Amino acid sequence: MLTEISISSNVSELQKKISQIRFEIDELGEPAQEIPEIISSSNLLRSNEFLLKSDEKKTTLLSIYAQYCESLEQLLSSVFEIQHDLKNILIEQSSMIESKPKSKPKSKPKSKPKSKPKSKPKSKPKSKPKSKPKSKPKSKK
Repeated sequence: MLTEISISSNVSELQKKISQIRFEIDELGEPAQEIPEIISSSNLLRSNEFLLKSDEKKTTLLSIYAQYCESLEQLLSSVFEIQHDLKNILIEQSSMIESKPKSKPKSKPKSKPKSKPKSKPKSKPKSKPKSKPKSKPKSKK
């Protein structure tokens, strides 16, 4: 983790250097125009000085860009490692969830309501049992 922080701060420093060198290149401006009043060798000398300064700045800029790319590659590889680790953790946790026996929620046994002792119904006036109607005697012929 500490290396990622140092890489991150390194990237930040490199970005600042890149911005500074770009600014310095822009300050150099355009190559000097030839002045017709002076001899051509002087014009070539002025142009050469500009090109040397510009070339030096651009070389430094390329060097810093190379360092910047290396730092970004290290950060990117760290991100991929973290992604891979997280993927493995997720797979491991999902397999743990699947391997747990699914416990059914324990339901309390339904207890029958306690029955009250049945009391005898209040006595009703007893009615005479209905007797079956007697069948008529069949006549013999």
